[in-house]
Parts: sequence; C-alpha cells; structure tokens
Amino acid sequence: MLCFSLKSVPINVSAIVAAMDRPSVGALVSFEGRVRDHHDGHRVTKLVYQAYADLATSEGSRVLEEANRRFSITSIQCQHRIGELDISEIAILVAVSAAHRDAAFNACRYVIDEMKMRLPIWKLEFYGDAAAQWRHPEQGQIATVLERSP
Repeated sequence: MLCFSLKSVPINVSAIVAAMDRPSVGALVSFEGRVRDHHDGHRVTKLVYQAYADLATSEGSRVLEEANRRFSITSIQCQHRIGELDISEIAILVAVSAAHRDAAFNACRYVIDEMKMRLPIWKLEFYGDAAAQWRHPEQGQIATVLERSP
C-alpha cells in the first residue's frame, strides 16, 4: 500500500498505523513533523499551509513510489496537512512498514527529506513578536518539479 494525501483535518496517526499492521511486518517506523513554537529566534503562534494540490499529490505519490523501489518495504503512507495549524499539531506524518527495521528507517528518512525538498507546499508562519512570514522550498527545487509535471 502506497498512499499520499493532503488533509485539511487533523491526522489520525493511530488509524494509519493500525491499517499498516500485517503478520509480515517486523518494523513500523513513523515520523511526525509538528508545529513548534519557535523559528529563527521568533515565537511562532500558528502556521498556515498552502499547496499546489494537484502537483503536490502527484509528486508526493512519486516520492513514495521511489521509496518503494529503493527499499524493501511492505507499505508506506504520508499525509500532509494544509490550512491553519496550531502549535504542537502534526503537519506531516510518514509511516513505513517493512519486514526489517533498517529498510523502514531508511525509507522513512528518504521520504521526509524528499517531501520537504520537492513538494509545492508553502507555510505562512505567524509570530508573536514580528510580522508573519512565508516559508517555502527553494525555488530551484520547485522549478524542477514543475518541469517534470504533465
């Protein structure tokens, strides 16, 4: 099972992990990227994520397919939030199951690194002590994704 999705509602980690449980699974690794209360010396009060949804979904699915080919895994799911998120909310979840822990850890790390670099998802950080500021992937990285899109 390979599944990437954008969600405007909180991510249900327990449901995702339960759906990935199989007798053949010896390792299930998950990563939760959460909204923290600080960035670059500023106090963060909330984030708003916006995405180029069609491209983010196709590129996110492509990353999962790459991970599936590179690592010996059973299943992989990734969900990324869009919309307004409060401090401590989960912004992204990557969950990988495999027969062995090495494959699960490596695939999980690969997926989160590629998602952060390649997905056309931008976040607006709101600060308690400064003006809000947009944060996004490097323009060159997004341009490469846009060039590959159908």
